[in-house]
Amino acid sequence: MKRLFIVFVCLTMWMVAASAQSYDALCERAATAIGQDSLLLAEEYIKQALKLDPANERNAMLFSNLGTIQRRQRRYDEALQSYSFALNAQPNAVPILLSRATLYMELGKDDLARVDYSQALDVEPTNIEALLMRAYIYMQQRNYPFARADYQRLLKLDAKHYNARLGLATLCQREKKPEEALNVLNEMLEESPSDALLLTARAGVEQDLNRTDAALVDLDEAIRLDATRVEAYLMRGQLYLTQKKKVQAKQDFEQAMKLGVPYSELRDLLKQCN
Repeated sequence: MKRLFIVFVCLTMWMVAASAQSYDALCERAATAIGQDSLLLAEEYIKQALKLDPANERNAMLFSNLGTIQRRQRRYDEALQSYSFALNAQPNAVPILLSRATLYMELGKDDLARVDYSQALDVEPTNIEALLMRAYIYMQQRNYPFARADYQRLLKLDAKHYNARLGLATLCQREKKPEEALNVLNEMLEESPSDALLLTARAGVEQDLNRTDAALVDLDEAIRLDATRVEAYLMRGQLYLTQKKKVQAKQDFEQAMKLGVPYSELRDLLKQCN
């Protein structure tokens, strides 16, 4: 009887070890498949691992990886469910909160994304991605004081953060503070004078200040540096219209269409060029 008991214990331990090895092997295979962009295969390995050991503490990360695979395949409802399962297991896991927030942003659910970014910041107050994205959401929702607070908080962490500075300049422009926006962009352009995006952004502020000539100079340079910058053509075309330069305006609008802007969005502007 004693010998039978020992055999049973050994068999049980062997089964547990074999199960753990199988779980680990499936996780490794899933990671390899993800690295090779074999998403369907990775998904199958993850589901097998979850089924094999549904109580494993690492399942939160597996569910998160599964959610990312599903999001990349635009299976948004399934992805949201997977991220939520992951957070049920680890409610304060910052990487998973950020992943679900990204999905919410893609779905246009900015309020829910903001909640996840805020929870991530409760756990990691210096998380740059969460600060940057929450500031953007606040700005889109016209909650400008909160957006400014997040941008300033971010710039205290990294005074040269490109997107935070550009976001702050955009915020200043929306707050009808063009001079402050101009100061931010001028400082950035002193450091990066060949940045077509910054030149285009500054042209927009100059347009608000009725500095048409300065705006055109910046737009000319932006287009010279990056001939695919659609917004520069659109802005320059509209400035040409204000100067009654219809031929040049039409050329810019036609170039914008070649770069992907639908004719329906430019119909009225093109009529003004006749």
